[in-house]
Amino acid sequence: MRTLPGIPNLHSHAFQRAMAGMAERQGNPEDSFWTWRETMYRMAERFDPDTLHAVASQLYVEMLEAGYTSVCEFHYLHHAPGGRRYEDPAAMSRALLRAAADTGIRITLLPVLYMSGGFDGRPLGERQQRFGHGVDDFLALIQALRAEQGERVRIGCALHSLRAVPQAAMDAVVSALPRDMPVHIHIAEQVGEVQDCLALRNARPVEWLLDNAEVDARWTLVHATHLEPAETRGVARSGATVALCPTTEANLGDGLFPMRDYLAAGGAYGIGSDSHISVSPVEELRWLEYGQRLATGRRNIVAGADSPSVGETLLQAVCDSRRNATGFDGEGDTLTLDMHAPQLVGANDTDLVDRWIFSGNRNLVDTVHVAGEQLVSGGIHRDRDTIAARYREAIKKLL
Repeated sequence: MRTLPGIPNLHSHAFQRAMAGMAERQGNPEDSFWTWRETMYRMAERFDPDTLHAVASQLYVEMLEAGYTSVCEFHYLHHAPGGRRYEDPAAMSRALLRAAADTGIRITLLPVLYMSGGFDGRPLGERQQRFGHGVDDFLALIQALRAEQGERVRIGCALHSLRAVPQAAMDAVVSALPRDMPVHIHIAEQVGEVQDCLALRNARPVEWLLDNAEVDARWTLVHATHLEPAETRGVARSGATVALCPTTEANLGDGLFPMRDYLAAGGAYGIGSDSHISVSPVEELRWLEYGQRLATGRRNIVAGADSPSVGETLLQAVCDSRRNATGFDGEGDTLTLDMHAPQLVGANDTDLVDRWIFSGNRNLVDTVHVAGEQLVSGGIHRDRDTIAARYREAIKKLL
């Protein structure tokens, strides 16, 4: 039985697991990311720490059963509805840390700075009040959470996006962070975002970021979908990681990342499940490759002469993204596959990973260990039933 490395999930909004499949009815002939966002806001305003804990716990069980062993939680649901502060300003953050502890997954918690409603500096809308912080309060939150760091907990920082974080605030926060702390940011996900940035900052989002911040290996750029060739090369040269979320990007109609040019420039990348309309690294990896095949009319896009297996190349790349993007080394994080499954009959070391990723939709993960501790056996998390029962009650409350 061959042991494979556990997979890092570089981008998660845990609360969105509760709305998976609930935004698939047309409300507008021009439905897009921006109309989907209104549905998401309506769901977000229903959460409290208890429901967030229940939903995140269910999500993390699903991640572990699928082979993810760590998650970067891009967390902006900080306050109560209307922006009212909880008695503990970190209450929602602690709900996520508790969910990770309950399930055993490694978590890189990324509190999100969210200050404005657009590139023009407009104030946050009513539904965005839950997300907002001033710079000082935000840095105090990060400092308070750093006391929670341990073997399976890292604290990083997320800037929601260039449209939500003014330049002065970005500079103040990044300069105040420890030099080894991961920094994540949504960027260039939507054409409208690129157009607004051009209009108000006279540069494209990634172009502007590379010119105005010390982007290096501790940075993770989430999506980075819409790039010009110079931006593609610039991100690769910087050493930053791009977090690609193919199932969410397809679901939202975002577009396709320029993968071939980025690989040619030597760029680093990983995957995330983002909105969790799929919680499967197999599906993210498969559609990362398939999207490029559809765009180019060619096959086996990510492979090369020195790594001819598409599956092996994808798996190696996403595991290589772990240290910089998550802060973990992944020691003791492993998975094994069900070698009795029909899809894997006769598999050997030369084709096992390809057959796992490209041979159907049954989950073939058998066991999962995190930091050497077995959490999944026979494809089932040890606390699956208890956590699922709590999740069902939370969903009833939310709906």
